[in-house]
Amino acid sequence: MSPDRTDPEAAVAEAAKAYSNWGRWGEDDVLGTLNFLDEAKRREGAALVRRGVSFSLSQRFDMNGPQKGWRRRTNPVHTMLDTGTDAALGNQGFPHGIGGADDVIAMPLQCSTQWDGLGHIFDHGKAWNGRDAEKVVTSDGDLVTGIEHMAPHVAGRGVLLDVGRVIGTDGELPDGFPVTAEHLTATAEAHGVRVGRGDIVVVRTGQLARARREGWGDYAGGPAPGLSFTTAGWLHRTEIAAIATDTWGFEVRPNEFENAFQPLHQVVIPNMGLLIGEMWDLDALADNCAADGVYEFWLTAAPLPITGAVGSPVNPLAVK
Repeated sequence: MSPDRTDPEAAVAEAAKAYSNWGRWGEDDVLGTLNFLDEAKRREGAALVRRGVSFSLSQRFDMNGPQKGWRRRTNPVHTMLDTGTDAALGNQGFPHGIGGADDVIAMPLQCSTQWDGLGHIFDHGKAWNGRDAEKVVTSDGDLVTGIEHMAPHVAGRGVLLDVGRVIGTDGELPDGFPVTAEHLTATAEAHGVRVGRGDIVVVRTGQLARARREGWGDYAGGPAPGLSFTTAGWLHRTEIAAIATDTWGFEVRPNEFENAFQPLHQVVIPNMGLLIGEMWDLDALADNCAADGVYEFWLTAAPLPITGAVGSPVNPLAVK
């Protein structure tokens, strides 16, 4: 049954209670659903490497990215500190003709292909595992669940659910299309792949392909296909370790309530402890999977161990 569109508060509260993992892995837990990704699951994922072909699932990090400045999210600014010009002119002061180049980048950690850390979203002032948000994330960063804790863990069996191809038209879902548990299940069946405990699931809607073709437009924060709020039960029941999409915000936009902002985030991050990825580029991988019919692979997607960060850029690698 669909939740009352006029009452997101009640829907979030009900889902948060039903699908909470608070205390599941002890009061000191900092990994959430990554606890499902164990050594056996990694061995299973590694055994999927057959051909050795690999795919980067990351967008490029440059000034031509999707961001428009909302909440000070900008595209990366890349600046050179040393250049070939400096070397050729002899300005670097090195001996025997050696020269070099150095550079620096400034960017919000959520500006392109990324993971949302467990300290990224709160529910009524509560962070993951029931902790007080003000005691978890301060001006010094996430003091408890900083994304550095996840750095050794995010590698295992990846599964692509290409909902755009299976459910959509010409490989794409329209903006505002809510992907339900039934769509996810039907897509898995069409691919002949199972989804279960410890998997890292990547969901392709086709929106990024459309943005590449037509321009960024409102890709960052505007209407988008994405997971329906009603998938919270599926996300909890399958015991997946993480999930990522090719969209800015993971869940369908506009959200499925009259007045709401990212309600599925509010359930799955602070209450379920689920690792969420956004703005992943799944197109080349999807083409390959469609060609050979294999939708499972080794996936490594470690966040940068930025101490106290609530998100991290990532260059996920899928190897088949």
